Amino acid sequence: MTAPANAVPARAERSLRQTLLSPGYRRLLLLCVLLGVPIALACFFFVGLQHELQHWVWTSLPEAAGYDTPPWWWPLPALVLAGLILAPIVTRMPGGGGHLPVNGLGGAPVGPRALPGAVLAALATLPLGVVLGPEAPLMAVGSGLALLAVRRAGAGADQRAGAILATAGSTAAISTILGGPVVAAVLLIEGAGLAGAQMVALLLPCLLASATGALVFTGFGQWTGLKIGALSLQDVPPAANPDVGDFLWGLPTAALIAVLVTLARALGRRTVTWTRHRTAVRTVVCATAVGVCIAAYALITGRSPAEAALSGQATLAQLAAHPHAWSVGALVALVACKGLAWGIALGGLRGGPIFPAVLLGAATALACSGLPGFGTTPALALGISAAAAAVTGLPLASAVLAVLLMGRDAHDQMPLIVMASVVAFVVAQLVRRPDPDAGRASTEEAAR
Repeated sequence: MTAPANAVPARAERSLRQTLLSPGYRRLLLLCVLLGVPIALACFFFVGLQHELQHWVWTSLPEAAGYDTPPWWWPLPALVLAGLILAPIVTRMPGGGGHLPVNGLGGAPVGPRALPGAVLAALATLPLGVVLGPEAPLMAVGSGLALLAVRRAGAGADQRAGAILATAGSTAAISTILGGPVVAAVLLIEGAGLAGAQMVALLLPCLLASATGALVFTGFGQWTGLKIGALSLQDVPPAANPDVGDFLWGLPTAALIAVLVTLARALGRRTVTWTRHRTAVRTVVCATAVGVCIAAYALITGRSPAEAALSGQATLAQLAAHPHAWSVGALVALVACKGLAWGIALGGLRGGPIFPAVLLGAATALACSGLPGFGTTPALALGISAAAAAVTGLPLASAVLAVLLMGRDAHDQMPLIVMASVVAFVVAQLVRRPDPDAGRASTEEAAR
């Protein structure tokens, strides 16, 4: 006999209620709130220190040397130094300096033993301009501290609770840097691939931890005056509703962005294969190659190499506030040089993949916005959404991220944002070739 149509939802509802009312789950929720505060504090000072080091390398030091902006050759010694620092971390420290950015934000949580290497790799190399973002190291800090707290409390035997706390710690860490707990929660729902009671049971701890983390970030940011370089757009050009021209030009542009992002990730996978042998030397070579790409951008455009060297938050905000300050040639050079550098860094260096991809998507779309009937603001919105969907494989989370970044103009741009996210996701899946070494790379990463 088959069960009535409403029997399965009823059982799921009873199961969810039992989970929510169980003493163990309530203790888990309380622990997530309590953990959210120290994790957010650690992440706040981590990002604040990284931002200060970045400002020193790319602003204070050039000014002390007599330059208004960093000269074109500035990335060369900076990236060679980054490679020399990263090489022994990757080859000798537990965890290899964190997960490979070409694998996205997935993979096993970073444990306490691997946490020092991930933090050291991020703080020592991201400020030097390795063309990667802070989101993956932040997630490592969140999961590592959460697992450390669980083990110190003697609760390490409960693997399911430990996994939930590690996920909640990662969510708390990344929530503010991606624009708030809403983006982090949607990313979790879509990335976890869960449904029903399981999804809700995992979502609630992560929402609590990320909301607590967001409060701590906001309060400490106002109290200390430290800047954290979160992904945010303060000024966006005003625009009316997208018209037919925006869709006719915008959707092919979203497909183009997906192809560019996928090609860069393919380069990253080739770089991973290449660096498996003679890893230390080839890590330095990869960092040097990134420096050459960034120097080439500065030589070609006459602009600051910092625009291409850093993760992209600041440059994205400048593009949004002054989209016409870049010529089409400068935007194309940014996409070509930074895209090539990003592809190399994905497989040879350490950091997060999302922020640079978002900048590349926005720059590509703005370079196309001069086409007849294609507006600047719609181009910016779809570029962010398409690039995020192509690099993460999460179209819903990418659309939410773009909507929150666009602020008051998001309502008008929402149909275009959603369609661009879906188009980019589908095109990326069609263009991407299966990677036979993907399972091996994930296994090696987890083993480290």
